[in-house]
Amino acid sequence: MFNRKRLFVVGLSALLLTGFLATSLISYYVAKNSAVQRLEEEMLPLTSDNIYSEIQRDLLEPLLISSVMANDTFVVDWMRDGEQDPQRMSDYLTQIQQKYGTITAFFVSDETHRYYHPSGILKEVDPDDPADAWYFRARELRADYEINIDRDTADRSRMSIFVNYRVLDHNGQLVGITGVGLAMESVAKTIESYQRRYGREIYFVDRQGDITLRSSGFSEDLHLRNKEGLDRLFTRILTSPSASVTYNAEGGDTIYLNSRLVPEFDWFLIVEQVNDPVSARIESALWVNLLLSLAISVLVLVIAHFTLRGYQRRLEHMATRDKLTGATSRQVFDLVFADAVKVAERKNQPLSLVSMDIDHFKPINDTFGHQYGDTVIRTFAEIAGRHVRDTDTLCRWGGEEYLLLLENCDAKRAVAIAENIRVAVKAHEFHFGRERVSLTVSLGVTEYRVGDHLEQLLDRCDRALYRSKNEGRDRVTCHGS
Repeated sequence: MFNRKRLFVVGLSALLLTGFLATSLISYYVAKNSAVQRLEEEMLPLTSDNIYSEIQRDLLEPLLISSVMANDTFVVDWMRDGEQDPQRMSDYLTQIQQKYGTITAFFVSDETHRYYHPSGILKEVDPDDPADAWYFRARELRADYEINIDRDTADRSRMSIFVNYRVLDHNGQLVGITGVGLAMESVAKTIESYQRRYGREIYFVDRQGDITLRSSGFSEDLHLRNKEGLDRLFTRILTSPSASVTYNAEGGDTIYLNSRLVPEFDWFLIVEQVNDPVSARIESALWVNLLLSLAISVLVLVIAHFTLRGYQRRLEHMATRDKLTGATSRQVFDLVFADAVKVAERKNQPLSLVSMDIDHFKPINDTFGHQYGDTVIRTFAEIAGRHVRDTDTLCRWGGEEYLLLLENCDAKRAVAIAENIRVAVKAHEFHFGRERVSLTVSLGVTEYRVGDHLEQLLDRCDRALYRSKNEGRDRVTCHGS
C-alpha cells in the first residue's frame, strides 16, 4: 500500500512538473522568438528608416539651395562675361551662405578650374589632386547633382556634406559646379538623439567597413571588421543594400544588427541592439512561471498527500476494523497475532488470549429485532474497550463472539481483566424501548506457549469458554485451571 502511494505521488509529481515545465518553456521560446523576430524585422529597420528620413529631410534644404544657385542667371551671365570681377562671385556666395545659414557655398568654373568661396578664390582644382577628384567626377554626372561627404576645401580638418550641382548655360553646356555644404554635426545630432531615445548603438561605415560617423559614446574600435564577434559577418553587410544579422560577443551579450545603404552618402547606416530587453523580461517571466509552477506543484502534492493519506486511513480502517463496533476485524487478526508473538518471543514476555461470548444473545435478536441486537454488540465492544490497554487488541470474531489479545500479560492477569469486563457488562442496563434488560457474558482464558499456532490457542480458549457456558454462564474460566 505504501509503495503504491509513493509511486502514485512520484508519478503525479512528474506529470505536474513535466506539464508545467513544457508549458512554460514552449511559451517562453514562442514569446522570445516572436520578440526577436519583431526586433530584427520591425524595430531595428524602423529605427533605420526614421534616421534615414531625417537625413533626407536635412538634405532637402541644401539641395533646394543648390538648385536655385545652379539655375540663377547671375552665375551663367557672369561666366559668359569671362569671370570678370571675381569679387562679385565671392559676394554672391557670401549672400547665399548668410541667407540660408549654410556652413559654406562654392562655385568651380569649368573654364578656369577656379574654386570660388565666400572668402575668395581658394585654389584651382587639379585632376591630379585626389582632394579634387569630386569635381571631375561631378562633371561626368548624368544626373543634375550628387551628394558626397568630403573635407571642406576651406578647412581640411572639417568633414562636410556637399551638394554638387551642375550649372549649364542656355545651350546646355556645362559651365561649372556649384552648391553648398551641410555640417556633419546635424547628422551626428540625429544619431545622438536616436541613441538616447532607443538605447541602441548607431553609426555609419563606408564601403571598406571603416566607421565614418558615430556617436560620442561609441567604442574605440573604428573598423567594422575589428568589432568583437562581427569579423565574419562584415562581408555580408558590406555587399548587401540591407541586412539583419545576430551574433554573440565574447562577454555573452547577444547583438542584433540592422544595416542599410544610404545612397546619398554611399555609406551604410548600422543600428545595433545589445541584448533584447523584451527577451530579458520574457526570461524573467519564465523564472517566475517556473517558481509559481513549482509552488503550485508542491501545493497540489501536499493536498494529494493528505487526501491520499486520509483515504488510505479510511481504507485501512475499513479493511482492518469491524464496521459495526470499530473493533479489529477477523480478516487481519492473523497478522496482529503474528506480530504479537514475535514481540513476546523476542522480549520473553507473556501473551494471553480471552474468548468472550454474550449469553443468550439469540433471544434478544428474536424478541427485540436486529437493530437492538446490533446495539448490544456495539455496546459490549465499548464496555470491553474501556478495560483494556492501547497495546491490547479487541477483535470481533463473529456475531456476538469476541477475542481479546493481551500483550505482556500472563494468564492470571488476563483472568482479572476478563473478570472486570464480566462485572461491567453485568452491571450495565440495556434499554430496549421501555424495557430494561441486563445481560451477562461468558469468557475463556488461555496463555500462549512457545511454538503455539493461532489455531491451538483458539482451541484452548474455546474449550475454556465452553466450560463457562456449561457451568452456568456469566463466568470466567482459564484453561488448565
